[in-house]
Amino acid sequence: MGVHLFAHSSIASSSKLHLIPKARMPPRRKPASATTSAATSALPSTVTSAATSRSPSPEPRQPFRFFDLPSELRLRIYEEVLLVHDTLDLEPSNYRRILPRLALFLVSRRMHEEAYRVFYAQPLRLFPVHGRFFYTKKPLLQRLPPPYRAAVNTIELRLGPGWTKPPRCQDTWREELGLQDCSNLRKVKIMVEIDTSDSIFLGFRGQNATEDTYKFFCLELLRGLLVRVPSLETVEIDAYSGVKKDSPLVMALRRLVQSERSSIRLTWGPLRGWEKEGDEAGEIGLERAMAGLGLGSASASASTSVVPTSASQQQNAARIVRVQA
Repeated sequence: MGVHLFAHSSIASSSKLHLIPKARMPPRRKPASATTSAATSALPSTVTSAATSRSPSPEPRQPFRFFDLPSELRLRIYEEVLLVHDTLDLEPSNYRRILPRLALFLVSRRMHEEAYRVFYAQPLRLFPVHGRFFYTKKPLLQRLPPPYRAAVNTIELRLGPGWTKPPRCQDTWREELGLQDCSNLRKVKIMVEIDTSDSIFLGFRGQNATEDTYKFFCLELLRGLLVRVPSLETVEIDAYSGVKKDSPLVMALRRLVQSERSSIRLTWGPLRGWEKEGDEAGEIGLERAMAGLGLGSASASASTSVVPTSASQQQNAARIVRVQA
C-alpha cells in the first residue's frame, strides 16, 4: 500500500512538472490551402529556367598587370602620382599633401623600389624654413634612411631666414645630417633672400656682429656641401629682388665655388634672370625705397642726384625750375 501511494505521488508530481501554461504554447500553423498549392504547382518549370539563363553570374575581374607595362609608361605614371611640383620640406600640410601619395610605397616591394626613386628625385630643402620646424634638431634629410638619401639629386639651400641667430641644425659639417649618403646629388640651388652687409641692417645684426658675420656663416655652409658631396656638378645661385648680382654675399659665394671646385658649373637662377647681360638694380634700403615712392627728404636728395643727359631732359628740368621759382 505504501509503495502504491509513493508511486502515485511521484506520478502526480511529475505530471505537475510537465504542465505548460496555455499562453506560452506556440501557435499552431494553419495548413496551406488547396488554392495556394494548386497555383504554385501550376507554374511551369520553363519560366524559372529562362529567368536563370538571362542573368548569368559575372566573371571575377582579374587585377591589372601593372608591371607588364614598359618602364617608360610606369615611370610616367609614377611621376603623375608622386610629384608635388614643389620643394620637399618639413611643413604642417605634409599629412594632407604628401602622405596620401606615399601609400604607393606599400603596394609591393618592387613598386617601392621603383617609386621612391621618383619621389625623392624632387628638389629637397636642406634646412626647414617653416616656423613650426625652423628650430628642429633633425631636418628632413637627417630623418631619411640612407637609401632615400641616395636617391636625392637636387638640394635647395636658403640663405636669410634666422640670420640674427641661425638654428643649430644649420651645419653642413655634421655627420648626422647625412650628406655623405647623397651619392647621386648633382645640383645645389642657393636662394639668397637678404644680404646683411647692406647699411639697412646696421644696428640689427646682433651683439658683436659685423656686416660680414652672416656672410662668413653662409660661406661655411656652402663649403661643407662642396667638401662632403663629391658628386656635385652644378651650383645655381638666385636671389630675391632686394639682392643685387654684385652684392658682397653673392660675389663671395661665386668666388668660393670657383676656387673650391673649378669643375663645378655655376649658373644663375630663373627668378632674377641674371643670365642676361646686365643686372637690375636691387631695391634694398629705406632711403632708396622712399626715393622710389617720392617720400620725405630721401626723394629730394635722390632728385638732386639725377643729372639730365639729353637736351629734352635739360629743357624739362629748366621749366620745372622756373615754375618752382
